[in-house]
Amino acid sequence: MWRYASSLGFAFTLEPRPGLASTLRFTGRLIDRIRFFSVCRPAIARKMRALFGREMNLDPDPVRAVEAGRVADVVDIQTSTGTFLAAGLATHNCYARPSHEYLGFSAGLDFERRIMVKDAAPELLRAALRSSRWTPQVVALSGNTDCYQPVERRLQITRRCLEVFVEFRNPVAAITKSALVARDVDLFAALTRYRAARVMLSVTTLDAELARRMEPRAAQPERRLEAIAALARAGVPVGVMIGPVIPGLNDVEIPRILAAAAEAGADSASWVLLRLPKPIDQLFDRWLAERFPERRERILHRIRETRSGRISDSRFGHRGRGEGEYAQQIAALFRAAAKKHGLDRPVPEISAAAFHRPPASGDQLLLLR
Repeated sequence: MWRYASSLGFAFTLEPRPGLASTLRFTGRLIDRIRFFSVCRPAIARKMRALFGREMNLDPDPVRAVEAGRVADVVDIQTSTGTFLAAGLATHNCYARPSHEYLGFSAGLDFERRIMVKDAAPELLRAALRSSRWTPQVVALSGNTDCYQPVERRLQITRRCLEVFVEFRNPVAAITKSALVARDVDLFAALTRYRAARVMLSVTTLDAELARRMEPRAAQPERRLEAIAALARAGVPVGVMIGPVIPGLNDVEIPRILAAAAEAGADSASWVLLRLPKPIDQLFDRWLAERFPERRERILHRIRETRSGRISDSRFGHRGRGEGEYAQQIAALFRAAAKKHGLDRPVPEISAAAFHRPPASGDQLLLLR
């Protein structure tokens, strides 16, 4: 146990107890404890619960030296792909919250207030696409959290990355809850000329008050529908994604959401069932108790009905749709509504055929014979 913990970078001290089994006591700062609980998930959860949900204080330790470390990608723990991590549009049920714990932050307030920004992303992206090792392929914006954070209005990291994708004609698929995506309609339209773009807008409800409770920092539903319309007018393939579907809360809205999206110009639709891995289950339960106390038990019961009696299911292929009669009813409702509004058609594949590497400044041009 001691050697295994050390291999993961954790420190323990051995405390002998005469006549009893010796104790290994974990040592380290708060950030080390959070990382330990995130990785190991001990069966005794008392001390773990005391840590998560609190905002970390990173001020006390002075910086004595700065050393260059190895270059490493931050990996999306859900899809195992490299990704740009940020918060800001966080919701109480966001499946990306646990990934903040792997960075030494909490999945609660830290996820909403501490944003990780890679300001050099466009330059790094250009270098990656220019490399001969790059195989032209669809790049998702983004797999973990929203690529159109509120701070994007000022930093324009996503827009500058899109400019690079246009420069190389590399295909892009974006998903967002933000109406800010309409700002970049010109760039998505430029990629569309090469069948190299697709955008999905996540719409979870058409009820403005419910939207404020569920996603207080995201665009209101009508603004997301306006963004769908703006993209559709420019010829950009755009769909609607109902995510998450929360059994007992917004599942009854599926037909109305699909009708509104189709009217706005969406050409496809998808859905994903609410996921509640730890510690999101506790955050969500607390949110229900505060916002919907009279419906809390019913909603939790419905969720368990779709998860074989459990609150969550991490199995790939099951976690997005659920199991059981109630999950089948949600799926049937979605299929019927999608077919009615023409959103069940096959979506054309995004193509990487037009990818090219434009000459860089200083490159030797080929002589024509």
